[in-house]
Amino acid sequence: MKVLANDGVSQSGITALENAGFEVLTTTVAQEQLINYINENDIDVLLVRSATKVRKDLIDACTNLKIIGRGGVGMDNIDVEYARSKGKHVINTPAASSQSVAELVFAHLFGGVRFLHDSNRNMPLDGDTKFKALKKNYAKGVELRGKTLGIIGFGRIGREVAKIALGIGMKVIASDKFVGKANVKVEFYNGQFINVEIETEPMKDVLQHADFITLHVPAQKEYVIGDKQFNLMKDGVGIVNAARGGVIDEVALVKAIESGKVAFAGLDTFEEEPTPAVQVLMNGRISLTPHIGAATNEAQDRIGTELADQIISILN
Repeated sequence: MKVLANDGVSQSGITALENAGFEVLTTTVAQEQLINYINENDIDVLLVRSATKVRKDLIDACTNLKIIGRGGVGMDNIDVEYARSKGKHVINTPAASSQSVAELVFAHLFGGVRFLHDSNRNMPLDGDTKFKALKKNYAKGVELRGKTLGIIGFGRIGREVAKIALGIGMKVIASDKFVGKANVKVEFYNGQFINVEIETEPMKDVLQHADFITLHVPAQKEYVIGDKQFNLMKDGVGIVNAARGGVIDEVALVKAIESGKVAFAGLDTFEEEPTPAVQVLMNGRISLTPHIGAATNEAQDRIGTELADQIISILN
């Protein structure tokens, strides 16, 4: 049987599949050519990340396709229910990238409170001539320890974020429509751990009381954070979106930054990917990454292995 990993897959995943007798193709096929390629090459399994779209036209046209796999959590680039209604298996790896996304959240948070995103823009330009001025500009950083982190969406990734926050001495509050309370296990290098039970709260309470806010919700039909939600927040709040583009109203975000309501933002996902709005890209108070939450070697190894295990289990 043949597997097409159109957006790539780790070597660990390739090895596991090949050892089970599958042929793995890692050719990146353009979206408009994908249907023909799948049919001409008798592809049984299509693996994607976020770039390739698997919509009804492809599902209808590729009748021999047995499995559609998403390397990661969100499957908004796949017509999941339609595919399943046509007898195809749709799989993903919801746990594999949680730690990587959580660490990126804190990369943005640590960078934001110490102005690293802006300093790294300006030091190469003016560091040799305006060193003292830049030192003064970036001299009013704050510590994360002792501050309150509000987590919107308390699933796997939200809980991984909570573990890091608790580990560095932050207070954690959370909101989730489907989770009433959760036990967060904070593990240390030497095998010791502590368990912390966190009860979720209404989102408006989290927005009002948090010093920093991070979003971990799926794509929505409407904004999760817009003008109304920004108005509830503390002045000088920091906000991170490493979830999905479109959960934050970026026009409202820029307005909140310009008014001083938001001190800084960290964005890994954008409303208009892969061409984010210029006013977002050029704002000196926004820390930017190009949707790389799951892009660590460790996460990609876990994703590849988990996909391979599921495929082997289904088809063998």
